[in-house]
Amino acid sequence: MQLSSTPSATAASGAAPANKASLEKTAQQFEAIFLRQMIGAMRSASLAEGISDSSATEQFRDMADARTADAMAGTGSLGIATLLLRQFGGTVAAPAASSTEGP
Repeated sequence: MQLSSTPSATAASGAAPANKASLEKTAQQFEAIFLRQMIGAMRSASLAEGISDSSATEQFRDMADARTADAMAGTGSLGIATLLLRQFGGTVAAPAASSTEGP
């Protein structure tokens, strides 16, 4: 009895780009979260309150900071996502398809 590895090989080769795309998206999201935390820490270092500070302006400022962090992560200017891809890119490879042949 001979098992064909064609369907699993096709599925494995199709899974590799999907896994790589998923890793790229996750690395970019991690960079965005890191940038949000960094921007938030910079904002909290403010020494004085402004005249127009309220919970509403703080909420909109947080949303603007999140949007800025997402945009910065999208450009890859900080390079965290690139480093993550370099480190974990080899581990995402699709598993090798094995064919087993009976005697």
